[in-house]
Amino acid sequence: MDLRHLKYFIAVAEEQNIGRAAARLNISQPPLTRQIQQLEEELGVRLFNRTPRGMELTQTGEVLLHEARNIRSLVEQATERTQRAGQGKLGRLDVAIFGSAILDSIPKLLLAFRRKYPEVNIVLHTMTKSEQIEALRQRRITVGFNRMLAPLPDLSTTLVATEKLLLAVNEGHELAGEERVPLTVLAKYPMVLFPTGQRPNFVDKVMGLCRDMGFVPQVSQEVGDAVTGVALVASGFGVSLVPESVTSLKIPGVVYRPLKNPPAQATVDLSCLYRSDDESPILAAFLDTVREFRDEHERRPASS
Repeated sequence: MDLRHLKYFIAVAEEQNIGRAAARLNISQPPLTRQIQQLEEELGVRLFNRTPRGMELTQTGEVLLHEARNIRSLVEQATERTQRAGQGKLGRLDVAIFGSAILDSIPKLLLAFRRKYPEVNIVLHTMTKSEQIEALRQRRITVGFNRMLAPLPDLSTTLVATEKLLLAVNEGHELAGEERVPLTVLAKYPMVLFPTGQRPNFVDKVMGLCRDMGFVPQVSQEVGDAVTGVALVASGFGVSLVPESVTSLKIPGVVYRPLKNPPAQATVDLSCLYRSDDESPILAAFLDTVREFRDEHERRPASS
């Protein structure tokens, strides 16, 4: 028995007439009659009673009709789901996350993707930059997010967003009352830097920015992540330069102030990275969403 047999059987059973069934299937009557006879011989049962009025299902035929319709439905579902998978609309997307971007850009981006492709199962993994690179090469994840990504021959990157830097400062600090803070003023104050880990990273960005402005920062603490860094600012350990996404952290005792006349390099990029040879439809759909998200981010009016 094959799908063609079932297709012919269903047509005859529903039309109850070989002639009408043949016309519906766009074939002649003799081959259709032979197909039904072959099916009965293969199963060893009678499926139809032949009458002057046409073809009437036997009780056994009624059973097969029920099963055949179920099989047809499953085949149609399998076809549709396979096509949707080929369009990147169905399947699994393993995403590695780390750093301050999880506080703003990444959740918004993932929400946009989930709204467009609700049948794609997104599985999140918390990984450092080096862990992300290794997991991509081992094909354990599809895409990762990070900053300060050095070029790698087997991996590609796509820009997600460019964020300006702001100053996180304790609400009781003398700089908290300033509308905008000159970057050079930070030479006078201890600074909390983040994250520790594989270099280059955001620490290098801040250190380089300070050197370009003519001073070496007084580092009071260097910690593993933005949440800890801002918590230390709240505890009075110093001030901290942070990406704009960190401002979504509403930690009591901390306020955020924009820089006064910031240099062009007072920004930091967030990118996603993925295998250069990955031709997955789901990845292609995700990267399309990334580009749409980035374009929308760039069109947003600048906040004061």
